[in-house]
Amino acid sequence: MKNFRSQTGSVINEKEVIKFSFDSKIYFGYRGDTLSSALLANGVHLIGRSFKYHRPRGILSSGSEEPNAIVTFDRGEGKITPNVRATTLEIFEGLQVFSQNSYPNLKFDIGAFNNIFSMFFPAGFYNKTFMWPKSFWDKVYEPFIRNLAGLGPAPVNEDPDNYASSYGHCETLIIGSGPAGIAAALTASQKEGRVILVDEQPEIGGSLLSSSNKKIDNMSADQWLSGARSNLEKSNNVKIMTRTTAIGYWHDNFVALSERLTDHMSEVPEGKVREQLHRIRAKRVILAQGAIERPLVFNGNDKPGVMLSNAAQTYLNKYGVRVGDNISIFTSHDSAYETAFELCDAKVGVSVIIDLRKEIDADLLAKAQSRGIVVHLNSSISKTYGKLRINSFEVFEPALNKKFKVKCDALIMSGGWTPSLHLWSHSKGTIKWNKDLSAYIPDKAHENVCCIGSCNGNFGIAKALNEGNSVFENSKKYIVKEQSFGTGVVSSNIPSYVSKEKQKAFVDFQNDVTEKDISLAVQEGFKSIEHVKRYTTNGMATDQGKTSNLNALEIASREVGSSIEKVGLTTFRPPYTPTTFGTFVGYRDKELFDPVRKTPIDAWAESNSAIYEPVGLWRRARFFPKDDENMDQAVARECKSTRDSLGIFDASTLGKIEVVGPDATKFMNLMYCTSWTSLKVGNCRYGLMLGEDGYIYDDGVVARIAEDRYHVTTTTGGAPRVFRHMEDYLQTEFNDLNVWLTSTTEQWAVIALNGPHARDILEPLVEGIDLSADFFPHMSVRLGSICGIPTRLFRVSFTGELGFEINVPSHYGLALWEILMAEGSKYKITPYGTEAMHVLRAEKGFIIVGQDTDGTVTPHDAGMAWAVAKKKKDFVGMRSLKRKDLVSGMRKQLVGLLTEDPLTVLAEGSQVVLDPKQPKPMKMIGHVTSSYWSESLGKSIAMAVIEDGFNRMGEDVYIPMPTGTIQAKVCKSVFYDPEGKRIHV
Repeated sequence: MKNFRSQTGSVINEKEVIKFSFDSKIYFGYRGDTLSSALLANGVHLIGRSFKYHRPRGILSSGSEEPNAIVTFDRGEGKITPNVRATTLEIFEGLQVFSQNSYPNLKFDIGAFNNIFSMFFPAGFYNKTFMWPKSFWDKVYEPFIRNLAGLGPAPVNEDPDNYASSYGHCETLIIGSGPAGIAAALTASQKEGRVILVDEQPEIGGSLLSSSNKKIDNMSADQWLSGARSNLEKSNNVKIMTRTTAIGYWHDNFVALSERLTDHMSEVPEGKVREQLHRIRAKRVILAQGAIERPLVFNGNDKPGVMLSNAAQTYLNKYGVRVGDNISIFTSHDSAYETAFELCDAKVGVSVIIDLRKEIDADLLAKAQSRGIVVHLNSSISKTYGKLRINSFEVFEPALNKKFKVKCDALIMSGGWTPSLHLWSHSKGTIKWNKDLSAYIPDKAHENVCCIGSCNGNFGIAKALNEGNSVFENSKKYIVKEQSFGTGVVSSNIPSYVSKEKQKAFVDFQNDVTEKDISLAVQEGFKSIEHVKRYTTNGMATDQGKTSNLNALEIASREVGSSIEKVGLTTFRPPYTPTTFGTFVGYRDKELFDPVRKTPIDAWAESNSAIYEPVGLWRRARFFPKDDENMDQAVARECKSTRDSLGIFDASTLGKIEVVGPDATKFMNLMYCTSWTSLKVGNCRYGLMLGEDGYIYDDGVVARIAEDRYHVTTTTGGAPRVFRHMEDYLQTEFNDLNVWLTSTTEQWAVIALNGPHARDILEPLVEGIDLSADFFPHMSVRLGSICGIPTRLFRVSFTGELGFEINVPSHYGLALWEILMAEGSKYKITPYGTEAMHVLRAEKGFIIVGQDTDGTVTPHDAGMAWAVAKKKKDFVGMRSLKRKDLVSGMRKQLVGLLTEDPLTVLAEGSQVVLDPKQPKPMKMIGHVTSSYWSESLGKSIAMAVIEDGFNRMGEDVYIPMPTGTIQAKVCKSVFYDPEGKRIHV
């Protein structure tokens, strides 16, 4: 195979030869090569297939803007990453990569038939082509479209790599290490404060690495860069982060950096982190991201071998690779001439330059002619030839009305430059249209940020270096010798006759969006550029339209008949480049993805065969089977023992918040619809918390420990949410109140004792507390000790039986549990889990927020209007409770259900109707929220929310199920001991 190395690249180590494979074929490259440079050096231009038409695609660029050369990176052992840009993937010994989106192979792809029938796949084809016959959609059209979707195959195995995340701070964050970024970093290094210099490439330098003829302060670009790098590395306050991409920029100078640590290694040390997400908060951000060269839109511009001018220059000078031996150039910009001259000076054949402009600088023309390059002004390319790689093209000269053919093995193009404004836009910075540059540039900053260099529209190394200096008011001026970029940019202003050709002129290369697609979108009424984007999918591929957005904008503005600045630009969204899920997850995977919280008594439960269920992040014992019991049998036994004798329950997961301060009562009155003013010290009260919308937000028992101190309990799953809710209001709405909030959920172990013998087991163990009903009534709290352990002892019950909840410091929880189990053996004490707790509370009609409520249930709906204070002037949600729709009689209300067949247990979530014989779709009047078998009552019970339920007592309702319709009668939701005698003994 022919070798296309022409010279030593600035980042290439020719002493280290690397073997790698592409589509299972072995190739060789050098240390420092990217996959794209190594393949080009081996004469490989065909890299993949496009998304919609499966057209052959080659390498367009040399950086992260690449839309075409997308591959699957396979390290083996399940380490597969699809949709990796060949232009940024560094080769290493044994690297295996595969092309994507082709079958059976890259050269012969059956999917290319889509190109033949492309007339059926215009913009928005899925809303046109597949509308008839309607019956084909499910079994023909949708599967067909689904099979077309995507590029690389998604990994099917668990990701075995390690990822990490960290937080960092600095005074100055510089993103981009080209000449502007380096100049800013050199000046910043002489100031006080931490400096972070970030670049997505493996080395700093940016465009300096691909500049062969530039001189800075009478030194070559390489020499100057080497000295600058050395000075920065010696600076104690500068941190250089290469292979690191700034993927997003948010409020208050918060920037996310994705650092790739191992993708360039042939052997990855065990446990080594692959990628790390750095969350950086900077005092000042300097964006030096450079600019992206724009392609030209012309017929057949997508063939392998057609690439950007700057890419050819980069491959030549940075990697020592020539992209062809007979190269032609198509341009509307001076920078392509610089590439042409450097190629010629490196003995690479450049035969012709096709320039859209009518006039160019005479000096440029003379330099081209002196190198034997033929320049055709006021000309364009009307057609390209070649199946899997370009081999020639047709030139049209409108002034002479003449066409002629030119042979080539590579065609490089330049349509001007687009400043990289992605991160600037992430930070809410505004942009403005610059007519001289035919590009958007930064305007007004929303954060403490500035753009420098070409991303600010200041092209050329001299301007970049000096602007980088000026950021810190440094008066030093660099002396730079370089060819200027010139003016006269014309990016897509191509004669309209090109649309008459059969070939397609592509704007978005990856998604196969053509000039005609954008024109069609405008013709069909999509005037907004955001609508055009979504209708055509331009800019919605993995490259986010880095090379296509402005060309699409120019075409759309031409079709609309309006200026570009009026049409506007689409929104840039993070991440800047595709980022692995693992980077965002960091350490939070496997066991750490959802950290399991365990109570102090968890070890005892595990050793006693507990079956667990997750409740929020908590691992809770659901039931304790004995012998060969199933769940229903175990729960029935646990419920019966608790009702008949004594049950013990680990309630440590209940949320607990300490509300303290002189204004604690005032704050509680505002946060809850319940009144706390009359609650005396030593007493408890049921608290109902509402959202601003008037719906039930959370509930729990609240104890007044002192005049200025409340012990607030919440639901298990709602604890973090309620604490944040309280903090939010305390800091924003009620910030004049003198109150402190402390989450104490994990500071207290809570053991609930329920049943007729609950008092009997406690009396010999407590000290300083009279447990008699007269001195310690239901809904009271006492401070004292149990077995010498300080305790807050609550007399509350979630079962309807005599009950106590013992709060002790968490490290005493297990010891106390074991003592109670030993002492309770005489009463046949029975541990019960969450399932039995659910049954016991349902028998008493106690609700569970989130199960019997769904975010649309008011206190009145739940039959708890009694919990809303009538005399309070204000509380969260008070105004909403007066809305007409919340006091309507036809609202769904919580009631009980008893099935006609007492042995039938309803399915939770099943729908309730009045007439089971009505035609489908039936009118549903509610649904079942809780349903259990009650061992105590010997029948099934259920709770449901039903329209106007309170006025339907005694009515029959029906629950349609796949196996038949179940009849039930509406009743009150309290099934067991409705008088409450047992709870008050």
